Amino acid sequence: MQLSDFDFDLPESLIATRPAKPRSSARLLVAEGDAITDAVVTDLPQWLRPGDRLVLNNTRVIPARLSGVRHRDGEAGPSQSKIEVTLLEPRADGTWSALLKPLRKIREGEVLVFSDALSAKLTAKEEGQGLLAFNLAGEDFDAALAEAGAMPLPPYIAAKRAADAQDKEDYQTIFARHAGAVAAPTASLHFDAPLLQRIVDMGVGLTEVTLHVGAGTFLPVKVEDVTTHKMHAEWGQVTEQAAAEIAATKAAGGRVIPVGTTALRLLESAARASGQIAAWEGETDIFIYPGFDFRVADALMTNFHLPKSTLMMLVSALMGPERVKRIYAHAVEENYRFFSYGDASLLIPA
Repeated sequence: MQLSDFDFDLPESLIATRPAKPRSSARLLVAEGDAITDAVVTDLPQWLRPGDRLVLNNTRVIPARLSGVRHRDGEAGPSQSKIEVTLLEPRADGTWSALLKPLRKIREGEVLVFSDALSAKLTAKEEGQGLLAFNLAGEDFDAALAEAGAMPLPPYIAAKRAADAQDKEDYQTIFARHAGAVAAPTASLHFDAPLLQRIVDMGVGLTEVTLHVGAGTFLPVKVEDVTTHKMHAEWGQVTEQAAAEIAATKAAGGRVIPVGTTALRLLESAARASGQIAAWEGETDIFIYPGFDFRVADALMTNFHLPKSTLMMLVSALMGPERVKRIYAHAVEENYRFFSYGDASLLIPA
């Protein structure tokens, strides 16, 4: 299984830099068995049945991108350098691992100032990352970060434009509850309150789980033999209640449909031990590629993914590689919008 098996030609013009307005007006490609239907997200209830269950990732994206200044007093007098920071994840000791650009311009022990309220000391450098100890914690830290930080837009959007105030709304789901992600569960960005209410009213259940999406989701696959790729780890939780709801749906013959690859990866992680969904909490580095045995997910709602990415491998595992090639060829031909702010697909295996 080679990396080139998951490549395709994607015109630059199809990469979305802003989401559809309203959220649920985005286009929806429905692939059910061998059929492909062009629709919009508001049509989603047409493909759902009473007794089905959508599983939503309720992680909340933090404004993890910070611009700071490093001040230094040297022999030639005071100097300062601008440092760009992307927070990655909190550590047990209260520090944050972060990407710093340029990392070489700051020494251990030096302080970065991000605003009048927020600053951090570089406590260590390891594996191309820095560890930052902030001057605030808890709600004070959250408030200062919300004021000083910007949304950590994916590289393929950030290369085209800077994050702005609108992204703080656009790059957050309407059911985001638990802060900790540095990337959004993007398939969930298509849902608004009226659409969710229609889904509930027709007898489809909603279950929330939490997977804090990390920056590693954007890392490229660098090995030609994809089976040797090592996935990044992300923290997730499936509560007892969530597991019970999903198990009851399966037992009653309903379909479990994760919204987004993050929710799907978490559910399959929670079912690895026993083969059935169970309450689970911890870090998962599950890697799903063709040949994977799905134990929970019956279908998937997801956006359109990067060529040669682990997410292309995941959807190929669910639908079959040749089927996915035809789906993506159709999406390109019909000018669907790709990636985080793009359109959606509903993938229902035969």
